[in-house]
Amino acid sequence: QLQLVESGGGLVQPGGSLRLSCAASGSTLDYWAIGWFRQAPGKDRERVSCIDSSEGRTNYADSVKGRFTISRDNGKVYLQMTSLKPEDTAVYYCAAEYSYYCSGEAGMDYWGKGTLVTVSS
Repeated sequence: QLQLVESGGGLVQPGGSLRLSCAASGSTLDYWAIGWFRQAPGKDRERVSCIDSSEGRTNYADSVKGRFTISRDNGKVYLQMTSLKPEDTAVYYCAAEYSYYCSGEAGMDYWGKGTLVTVSS
């Protein structure tokens, strides 16, 4: 059982930055493909970014390309978010898949409880 914990959410003004962290309680995420997802009120959950466990390849939703960066360090996974917009407001979840490569939402094995990001002036 992998317990994922997200942190780093909060209230930020448009144009600001936040860094989200995803950690596994008592374990490392080095051998897991990790995805960041978000769900805004009244909307479906969408994948924002993913990093695979083999070569560290990454991918991003078109809506966040050039603004968000996913990375790994010391067994954790981070999502650096810059130039934030009000439409980035959502609960952000990290999810883990025991695989070399990222697949879709249905392929994720474990989910965190989420951290709220609010972008507002």
